[in-house]
Amino acid sequence: MTTKRRILLADDHALVRAGIRALLENLPDVEVVGETGNGLDAVEHVRRDPPDAILLDITLPGMNGLEAAARIAKLEKEVATLKRAQ
Repeated sequence: MTTKRRILLADDHALVRAGIRALLENLPDVEVVGETGNGLDAVEHVRRDPPDAILLDITLPGMNGLEAAARIAKLEKEVATLKRAQ
């Protein structure tokens, strides 16, 4: 049994997200677990339900992709620290 890789799509263009989703859904070991059109929602999605990978547009509204990536990396570090402390 193969474990599916859980992917979050973050792009402000719904048509781009739909195209990427269509491509990814044809892969047997990939599951798209969410979509978002802005950086703030991407960070919140990762906080609630961390995916294995994120396809993140750099030019997102609300919070650009670079800032979202930095915040997500910080979240990952905080989660890792909490797990080590337990």
